[in-house]
Amino acid sequence: MDILLADERALLEGMVDRQRNEIVGLLEGLSEDEARARLVPSRTTPLGLVKHATFVERVWFHHRVAGVPRADLALPDDVDDSFLLGDEDTVETVRASYVDACARSRAIASGRDLNETYRWHSGDVSLRFVLTHLVQELARHAGHGDILVEQLVARRQA
Repeated sequence: MDILLADERALLEGMVDRQRNEIVGLLEGLSEDEARARLVPSRTTPLGLVKHATFVERVWFHHRVAGVPRADLALPDDVDDSFLLGDEDTVETVRASYVDACARSRAIASGRDLNETYRWHSGDVSLRFVLTHLVQELARHAGHGDILVEQLVARRQA
């Protein structure tokens, strides 16, 4: 379906999926060292961005919408820790984890009403809000990643 003419639900889900594709695409063609490269003072790396996006999917859809306790999902308490990489984190494992989290998120959202509400820190939010928030969150991080990847490619060509 062409999301340019889609109904609200298909539009929101289509926009989230576009950003999910941008996030997973950040790792295309990067070596393990490049994916872990820190080019800014923060913990932000291409691999860390994808790992953080996995955290975002799990917090919003798996925890908040589906109601799975954070501890059962092994989610860090501090959002900044979601960027941390362990020795077990590789381009392939982080990519696969993200793709799996996205598939699970789609399944969780499927069949739920856009007006269904869920508890959040500052009050209830609707599924419509969650989907819109994901578009914004993932687009911001995809932009960060694009800049990092551009710098890494330039390094390679220098």
